[in-house]
Amino acid sequence: MILATSLASVCMAEMPLGFTAAMNNEDQKDSLGVSNYDTVASMTESYSNVEKLNRNTQVTARSYSSDGSANPSCPGCGAGGGLVASINSQVIGKAHIAWQSADPSVSVNGRHPLIGRSVEDLTGVFSIEKFIQLWSDSCPGEVCVDWLPCS
Repeated sequence: MILATSLASVCMAEMPLGFTAAMNNEDQKDSLGVSNYDTVASMTESYSNVEKLNRNTQVTARSYSSDGSANPSCPGCGAGGGLVASINSQVIGKAHIAWQSADPSVSVNGRHPLIGRSVEDLTGVFSIEKFIQLWSDSCPGEVCVDWLPCS
């Protein structure tokens, strides 16, 4: 046993620092993908080659029926819903954040036309604060965004 321990310490001592760091990193990945099929909205949050990651992500996906039973504030609305994501993270490594939204009521050759799409790929040391709100078939006053006034 003593011989095996001393051989292991000798082998690690002779390894180059770059090799040891690469072996300990092991290409760590952390991914989250959420889709709301009723509203044809999706988002992806993915981190790779991570040295440090502090992440706080909250995602809510909602759907309501065409009779408004799940959305009593809007009885005349059709089927719909939304996807809301709040991302707050500090990263040393690589990040990929993307979202897309399509029109659920129209289908052309089996595909829904794309309404909006965003893709961000980041590498380095950075902080991310992002709020994503994708809604379909919303009623007036249902979605409220407070903007800062211009001076």
